[in-house]
Amino acid sequence: MNHTPLEIEVKFYLTDMPSFEKRVRSIGATLVRPRTREVNYRFDTPDIKLAREHKVLRLRQDNSILLTYKGPSEIKDGVSVRPEVELEVNDFSAATILLESLGFCMSLKYEKWRTIYQLGDLEIALDEMPYGNFTELEGDDTALIRKTASLLALDWSTGITDSYLLMFDRMKSSKKMNINDLTFEALRNMAVTPKELGVKPSDLPKYL
Repeated sequence: MNHTPLEIEVKFYLTDMPSFEKRVRSIGATLVRPRTREVNYRFDTPDIKLAREHKVLRLRQDNSILLTYKGPSEIKDGVSVRPEVELEVNDFSAATILLESLGFCMSLKYEKWRTIYQLGDLEIALDEMPYGNFTELEGDDTALIRKTASLLALDWSTGITDSYLLMFDRMKSSKKMNINDLTFEALRNMAVTPKELGVKPSDLPKYL
């Protein structure tokens, strides 16, 4: 019997991305994907059944096209653990038609710029979101994730296990905004504080 792969990760809010990237390089991480724009399309049933069940069906386009399913997440030892099945497809339009033919519809769009480093079995992503900068540490070993966070001078107590879209929902509620998509155009010239996202900075000077 095949077991569903698990996504094990934690995010941190960054106040100084350039300095943090220098630290990533200083600990020996290797750049595996330069800064690349990602566009993500979330699909759901017309009654938003997947969202209500904390499940994700996503079509992502960057250097490739990925179709992803994520199950509900659990928080274990300060990291998010959730089932994840991901496969590469070669035709975005065909994948969209397939999903819509099965009764799904696009519920929202979100985008980011992502740079990816690799340190052994650990992936370190540098994410530029429309509302701020983050790093995401992902691997199979929670202890290794925690050790790497310490090497990178990140405050573990400020680790984020929420999704980017949950932070987006908090921001919209805090600002009393009625927008659907998390895009750079939608949030252009808008200042967003960590408090409005429900997070705390992880790379404040006392940790450098």
